[in-house]
Amino acid sequence: MSTPDIIVIAITFILGLIVAYLIFRARVSVFEERARNDLERWKLECTNEIRKDSVNRSRSTLKGRISEQMAPLLPEFPFSPADARFIGNPIDFVVFDGYTKAKDEKGDAISVVLVEVKKGKGKLTRVESLIKGAVEEGRISWKTIILKDEDNQEPDNG
Repeated sequence: MSTPDIIVIAITFILGLIVAYLIFRARVSVFEERARNDLERWKLECTNEIRKDSVNRSRSTLKGRISEQMAPLLPEFPFSPADARFIGNPIDFVVFDGYTKAKDEKGDAISVVLVEVKKGKGKLTRVESLIKGAVEEGRISWKTIILKDEDNQEPDNG
């Protein structure tokens, strides 16, 4: 085979590759356009559904938060509403059970209860479960922190 024949074959092969690439790109463009059209059609068809779902989820979240804060006023709440302090995160309430009676000098014992309010079949989050475990295992303590007064003097712990 002569050199000009090899050159012709090489040029023909290269032209064949170029034509195959152009045909492939044209087909890919068609598929991309179909995919874009399908996505746009899906957006148009499902936008209302997505918005309704988003609004429903938002309502549900708001109802849950309102229920949590209103819980002391509901009959299922076993403590005096005046003894409950809303925290919200990581737990909903700290209840100082007996505080109101002790404050009015009608009681002499206060229990501290951490309360998490759930609506329906709500489950504790991982952090809420860890806090519950700490309380149940007695890993709870009291710490009084005394700050320096305005004159930057050491506190009198005497």
